[in-house]
Amino acid sequence: MTDPEAALAAMTPLAAVRERIARTAAIARRKAGDVTLIAISKTHPAEAILPLIGEGQRVFGENRVQEADGKWPALQEAHPDIELHLVGQLQSNKAEEAVRRFDCIHSLDRSSLLTALAKAMDKTGRRVPLFVQVNIGDEPQKGGCAIGELPALLDEARTADLPVIGLMCVPPAGIEAAPFFALLAKLADDHGLAGRSMGMSDDFETAVMLGATHIRVGSALFGARG
Repeated sequence: MTDPEAALAAMTPLAAVRERIARTAAIARRKAGDVTLIAISKTHPAEAILPLIGEGQRVFGENRVQEADGKWPALQEAHPDIELHLVGQLQSNKAEEAVRRFDCIHSLDRSSLLTALAKAMDKTGRRVPLFVQVNIGDEPQKGGCAIGELPALLDEARTADLPVIGLMCVPPAGIEAAPFFALLAKLADDHGLAGRSMGMSDDFETAVMLGATHIRVGSALFGARG
C-alpha cells in the first residue's frame, strides 16, 4: 500500500493541495468541489503562475490593486476564464479600481469602504461579490470589522443592495485556529451567509473541516514569497 505522505510528496504542489482538500472534505462528509481553492499569487511573477494555470487552476488572489493591474491583464487575456480575488486590505479611494479589476473582494470591513464600493458598482455596472472581513481575534493591528459591529455593517450592506456572500477572517498567528474558524462559521450561520473565506497554507485542512467555502493558499503552492 502506498504511503499517503509519500504519495503527496510525489505530486506537484497544486496536486498535493487538491488531494489534501479532497481527503479532508471526505472526512468532514463534504464534497471537495464545495471548497474553492484561491491560489494566492501576491509577490509572485507571471512565470511562477503559469505552471498552475497549466494544471488547471483558475482562481487566484492578490493583495493589492496596483500589483494585480501590473501582472494580470495579459494573463487574463490569454486565459479569460481566470477569476481574480482581492484578499488584502482595500483603501476606499481604490474601490473603483478594485471593482473593475477583481471578480470577488474579501476585505469589506468598514462603512466608508462600503459606501465607496456601492458607488463604484453603480458607476461600473459590475456587481462584485463581497466578503466582510471580521477581526475574529480582536487584534488591533489587523484589519477587519469588530464582531460587535458586524450586524450593523451587514444591515448597511443590505440597505445598499451590495452582494455580500459571506465572511472572511485571518485568525491570530501562533495559536490554534479551529476556535476562530468555528466562530466565523457560527457568525455566518447567524446572519444567513453561506460563504466562509478562511484557512491558509498552515491551517486550510482545519478550515475545510469547519466549513470553509474558500481557502486562501499561497506558500504551499508557490513556496516562499518572491
